[in-house]
Amino acid sequence: MAIPLKYNLRNLRVRWRSSSASVLSIALVVAVFVMVMALARGLTKTFTDTGDERNLLVLRKGSMAESSSQITFDEVRRVRYLDGIALSENGEPVASAELIILITMDRAQGGSAHVQVRGLGPLGPPLRPQIKIIAGRMFRPGVRECIVSRKVAQRFTHCRLGETFRSGKQVWQVVGIFEAKNTAYESEIWMDVDEAREAFNREFYDSILLRPLNSPAATRLIDRIENDKQMRLSALLETDYYRKQTKTAAPIRLFGAVLAAIMSVGAAFAAMNAMYASVAARTREISTLRVLGFSRRNIYFAFMFESVLVALTGGLLGCLLALPLHGIATGTFNWSTFAEVVFEFRITTGLLAAGMAFAVGIGIIGGFLPARAAARQALLQASRAN
Repeated sequence: MAIPLKYNLRNLRVRWRSSSASVLSIALVVAVFVMVMALARGLTKTFTDTGDERNLLVLRKGSMAESSSQITFDEVRRVRYLDGIALSENGEPVASAELIILITMDRAQGGSAHVQVRGLGPLGPPLRPQIKIIAGRMFRPGVRECIVSRKVAQRFTHCRLGETFRSGKQVWQVVGIFEAKNTAYESEIWMDVDEAREAFNREFYDSILLRPLNSPAATRLIDRIENDKQMRLSALLETDYYRKQTKTAAPIRLFGAVLAAIMSVGAAFAAMNAMYASVAARTREISTLRVLGFSRRNIYFAFMFESVLVALTGGLLGCLLALPLHGIATGTFNWSTFAEVVFEFRITTGLLAAGMAFAVGIGIIGGFLPARAAARQALLQASRAN
């Protein structure tokens, strides 16, 4: 025979001060856990959603990022005219030789950060169908124009439509704002590649983005580029390249796990103290339950249920505290490109479920010893208490 649920609810209501303190401490731990994991989840999703599975990215062998790669003019020419590359309506190979430059810009809220500038050829934008101009127009080569992402325009000064900023040897005018469906391109400024090479004194390109005819052609192109001893280049799917960039989120996940573990110890001790106090104040009730025929196991599970119920309430409150952060944009340092990457907090159903499971774990740890102490209390000792 189980102890009625209303017995636990009545005790939580009577001891609402200690119960509220336990709920609040668990809620704060769960909120921090969900927030930090949402940060890592958002950063990971930004990279995994970037790229097109139909595209190949060509880099210098051994390069971990576009910004550390160097490709000569001759290598660009040789790659562009390899067999298996799709052709545009004008009969040109669908390939874009590109350049990555880091510039320092002032944040709108103070301070400064590195922003990634991408120089790209005429076929660069069509290779990225997720890009959409939402204000202004596309830049024109040769007249020092650029377009910036919506999030860069919001986070940095002199990046709004019609404004100008100085970088390299030139003053650049922002003629368009684009959005990129929360991909890594949301952290970039785009301009003409040859104009960027001249302005920033570069005599090489960093990467080549190209579109193969089909999957078998992509496989042949990868083998052809990888096995060419003269060019010493490597090729991979564009989506695979950006998936490798998700390692940037690893330190955030590690920090979140360590922080949550440290805070959970404190929350578990808070729940444990509250439950121990509850057991000490209810020795006569425990003896009454024993006299009425409830076993030690019934008493143990009743106190464990009470602890888990408090933890579940705290977990629910913590998830509600974290929810307003969903979709809020922030930025962090990308260790691969050394530029700031802009992304959004992503709170998913799975992450909320993990937060609730984390809360239940705290409740079980915090309630185990007090419930055991209540269940092992001697009947004669309990009946003589108070």
